[in-house]
Amino acid sequence: MRGVVFLGDRKLDLMKFDDPTPGPGEAVIEIKASGMCGSDLRPYRTPAGEDPRNPKGVPMIRGHEPCGVVAAVGPGVPAALASVGMRVMDHHYSGCGVCSQCRSGWAQMCLDGSIVYGGGNGHGAHADYMKVPASTLVPLPDELSFATGAAISCGTGTAFGALRRLNLSGRDTIAVFGQGPVGQSATQLATAMGARVIAVDISDERLELARSFGAEATVNAKTDDPVQAIQDLTHGLGAEKTLDCTGSSDARRAAVKAAGRWGTVCFVGEGNDVTIDVSPDMIRKQLTIVASWTFSVVGQSECAQFVIDRNIDVEKLFTHRFTLDQADEAYKLFDRQNTGKGVFLM
Repeated sequence: MRGVVFLGDRKLDLMKFDDPTPGPGEAVIEIKASGMCGSDLRPYRTPAGEDPRNPKGVPMIRGHEPCGVVAAVGPGVPAALASVGMRVMDHHYSGCGVCSQCRSGWAQMCLDGSIVYGGGNGHGAHADYMKVPASTLVPLPDELSFATGAAISCGTGTAFGALRRLNLSGRDTIAVFGQGPVGQSATQLATAMGARVIAVDISDERLELARSFGAEATVNAKTDDPVQAIQDLTHGLGAEKTLDCTGSSDARRAAVKAAGRWGTVCFVGEGNDVTIDVSPDMIRKQLTIVASWTFSVVGQSECAQFVIDRNIDVEKLFTHRFTLDQADEAYKLFDRQNTGKGVFLM
């Protein structure tokens, strides 16, 4: 089979691998759709040999938004968990399976460390096939396409998990910083939850997409002060909820400053740091700051059902569709960070 491998320095290769065979407790997915996530860009851009998740430089297939059909099942797997032909997403983490975090569906927080499939220490979904523990499979409802399932398997599911952490409601105005794949999903989902959305980004193209996903107002942080703009849009009170999907220090700081009294801020973007003036920005605003890291197995299933029940057009997130043979072109385009979401369709 073929699989996309990041070589570092914005280079990749479509390499050949042996077709996987499932062992005890495992299943093989025939991949139908594999989404591109903003977090792919860090290892894609990292200098060759400096990926901290793969220090030995062993060729590892990327792509951590898997969706497809079960092609083979190993010994000891109950049919209800995985059977040939079943439509599935994948919760792309595995841990020890017995600690409190694993048993509650949060394998990425395993007390003994975790494997992230497509994240550098486990083969991922930018390939024809992918082998995973059967326990990581999440049924894909018939109402949803494979591309939608791929989005829910990371970007859309991550946004859903963050909005749940914020306890968002229709009473709230939420400012979403960053309109990459996760931020666009957050804009779309928050609108479906009844909230008023202010979308913030530095790309006019992405802000235009945010409007199509339901954002009532948009702010280009390259040309306007986002904190002042959000103050102006909220009668000087600030937003009840803010969400940073960028990982940028400036955006995180703005998310804190733009939140109103008794507001809640959520950090979901990875990387970098932030310095906060604690007294005026937090204590004297009675501010709550939370973090959100992807989602649990149960949360992934809940997100899929929410998408169905609210009739959300997740497919609209995808502005570009590619084959594996177009992987180099796909990532060069995605690296510009002015498009919507991309997906590989097999």
